[in-house]
Amino acid sequence: MEKYKVVISSSAEKSLKKIPKKDVQYIIVAMERLAVHPFPVGARKLSGYEKIFRIRIGKYRVIYEVEGQELLILVLKIGHRKDIYR
Repeated sequence: MEKYKVVISSSAEKSLKKIPKKDVQYIIVAMERLAVHPFPVGARKLSGYEKIFRIRIGKYRVIYEVEGQELLILVLKIGHRKDIYR
């Protein structure tokens, strides 16, 4: 099985810098795991979108898009669960 390439958008990078360092470690590990398994247990497809999913990491959510043909995962947003869907 081939690995996906994980690309983080600039807005997601900015959001990551605002999150406490202890939580950032868990988020980075979870994003690295997406390269091997893009649909982990608990990943949910967002309604209204065809290729956009979210994973939960404690209080935080990572919203990402999967491009299967190109083996690419684009991380769109990272944020606290109360703010991420706005």
